[in-house]
Amino acid sequence: MFRPFAAALAFVLLTAPMASAAPSIDPAAMPAGTYVVDKTHASLIARVQHMGLAAYTMRFTGFEASYSWDPKSPQTAQVQAVIQAASLDTGEPKFNGEFAEKFLDAKANPAIRFVSTSIVQTSPGKGTMTGDLTFRGVTKPVTLDVVFDGFRSGMGGQRSGFSAKGVIKRSDFGSTFLLNPPLAMVGDEVELILELEFVKQ
Repeated sequence: MFRPFAAALAFVLLTAPMASAAPSIDPAAMPAGTYVVDKTHASLIARVQHMGLAAYTMRFTGFEASYSWDPKSPQTAQVQAVIQAASLDTGEPKFNGEFAEKFLDAKANPAIRFVSTSIVQTSPGKGTMTGDLTFRGVTKPVTLDVVFDGFRSGMGGQRSGFSAKGVIKRSDFGSTFLLNPPLAMVGDEVELILELEFVKQ
């Protein structure tokens, strides 16, 4: 009885400083290198209006993302991401495959790709990221509002966190299913919401 309790107590005491220390929100404190997304602590969410009544919310479960970072040259940072179109999760399993095919053309274009082209800081810890989004075989520039949530080192490695939001028009990428009369049930604008943690390699 005593030995497991002592081990648990020691673990709590050893990890308490890491848990209580706030992450640094100074990007310059983040070491140079390549950071890869931790998919267990990441969410890629898309929301679109349904009949003008509610924002239908979906998420993607299959994706890879990374970015390069040099604190001496932050403007050269580049983000790359690949999302599997067939990993669309609507919350209703019976709709997942159908929606991925009709809205995303998942069989012919299985990968959704994003490559950043510029990052501009607008205020401390905030900025905009513009990049090329390839979706349904069409590539268009998109801009996301990005927040740097912080960097920290500890037992979980050297980790960084970002939040990002943006809006695209699906019609720009040829996605018009249920968009036009007489079956105009799903909106054109798609809100993108990203919550991402990365680990330095």
